[in-house]
Amino acid sequence: SGLCQSRCLSRMLGVLSSYLFPDHISPLSRLLQEGADVNTRHKLGWTALMVAAISRNSSVVKALLTANADPNLGDDFSSVYEIAKEKGLHSLEVLVTREDDFSNRLNIRANFKGCTALHYAVLADDYLTVKLLLDAGANPLQKNEMGHTPLDYAREGEVMNLLRAAEAKFQEEQRRREVEERRRFPLEQRLREHIIGQENAIATVGAAIRRKENGWYDEEHPLVFLFLGSSGIGKTELAKQTAKYIHKDIKKVMVAKFIGSPPGYVGHEEGGQLTKKLRQCPNAVVLFDEVDKAHPDVLTIMLQLFDEGRLTDGKGKTIDCKDAIFIMTSNVASEEIAEHALQLRQEAMEMSKKRIAENLDDVQMTDKITISKKFKEKVIRPILKAHFRRDEFLGRINEIVYFLPFCHSELIQLVNKELSFWAKKAKARHNITLLWDREVMDVLADGYNLHYGARSIKHEVERRVVNQLAAAYEQDLLPRGCTLRITVEDSDKQLLKTTEGTEKSKAPTLRLEIVEKDSKARKLEIQAPLNPENITYFL
Repeated sequence: SGLCQSRCLSRMLGVLSSYLFPDHISPLSRLLQEGADVNTRHKLGWTALMVAAISRNSSVVKALLTANADPNLGDDFSSVYEIAKEKGLHSLEVLVTREDDFSNRLNIRANFKGCTALHYAVLADDYLTVKLLLDAGANPLQKNEMGHTPLDYAREGEVMNLLRAAEAKFQEEQRRREVEERRRFPLEQRLREHIIGQENAIATVGAAIRRKENGWYDEEHPLVFLFLGSSGIGKTELAKQTAKYIHKDIKKVMVAKFIGSPPGYVGHEEGGQLTKKLRQCPNAVVLFDEVDKAHPDVLTIMLQLFDEGRLTDGKGKTIDCKDAIFIMTSNVASEEIAEHALQLRQEAMEMSKKRIAENLDDVQMTDKITISKKFKEKVIRPILKAHFRRDEFLGRINEIVYFLPFCHSELIQLVNKELSFWAKKAKARHNITLLWDREVMDVLADGYNLHYGARSIKHEVERRVVNQLAAAYEQDLLPRGCTLRITVEDSDKQLLKTTEGTEKSKAPTLRLEIVEKDSKARKLEIQAPLNPENITYFL
């Protein structure tokens, strides 16, 4: 089989590694012609290309690369003792296998996890193999698990010079690719794929990140954002997506472990989570969620962080973080922002109606509103100043980003997204197809709560749709593979008399119906779960 051939290939290279003559490549050629997978790993984690590289066998390396061996695969072998423990083997057996099938010239206590064929070629100080791998697309900047690139293992001489030139070339090509990718697929477009609404917030963040990426920023200070708005409208999500765009990752740091314990306290040697991460990644994206709840001492540390671009940890070491991006979120002034946004939308809607009545073409879009500068200066800034109590702290914030309540069209998108999420689950778990229309989405959008944002839509869908699905499934009303449609009853919102004699509108009811093969619909009679308040107890 192909797997057996690949194992034979890896084993055979362990034997061929002691030979330097080109004619010994003929058994390898036969295996490749028979379709052996050149990227299959040895049972202990390495590939044939790694064996050839550490063995200084450039002829075999060339043959494997020609057969599409991946030069950027990392070794799964860590160390003799770790692999022995992981595989449940005796360490002596692992050591003998490593020396027989790979190399007997390596430190048995060292960790080789993540080492590529290029790492091994550099360890072997083989100029020709290093050049072959680089020409085949090996990444000279790829780090192993210990955080080392191939250059870190190079000796002074032609191999080191070759790697330095390759790193510079690779970085330049990588920069060009990133610039072209950003040009074709701007940050704003990427963010809109994950965030509904908040066009002004996306535009503000996108513009600031673009300035930084292209060198148009203050290199002496980090980039600092303050995201303002009520809960559940995308503040944290925008921070996460920004971090994902820049680093493919984001780390939230607990305030309690900001800079580590001072000397003399338990945990002093551990350092702080924030300082540790910033030391490892100076251009990190750091999220300070709900910063308005931070202790004043923490704000003092943050002021140093923003003003001086550096931070001193509990051990007295200074970490430079001028290239970092700090994003703070806060609910301060969220009520004022929401009320102002709703007022602006109401004014825009009235203006639109007036212009339509007058047959004017330049009808304003009620969905697109902007917080005025006057409102920011007269209302928001005094609130922020009273809360944070430091003008210099507010002065170090590059961009205050405002998140507004969702308009109706955005609520429809949120509802559709949530229903699609559950429809996907219904299909995957029970092979049930779920259908709905615009009227259903309008009804669910009415459950929007200004204070809870998108979370209120999520809860509304769970309460009015998912609860019915779960009850119907429990009562065995849903045949596997059926098609379900969500429908609206009492959509005219009938007026009901309350106990106080006043009138209130009856909310439309959502019902489930099964769509038969002949397109006829059959409503499900779902029994309501027992309410504990309605149960009578007999003694």
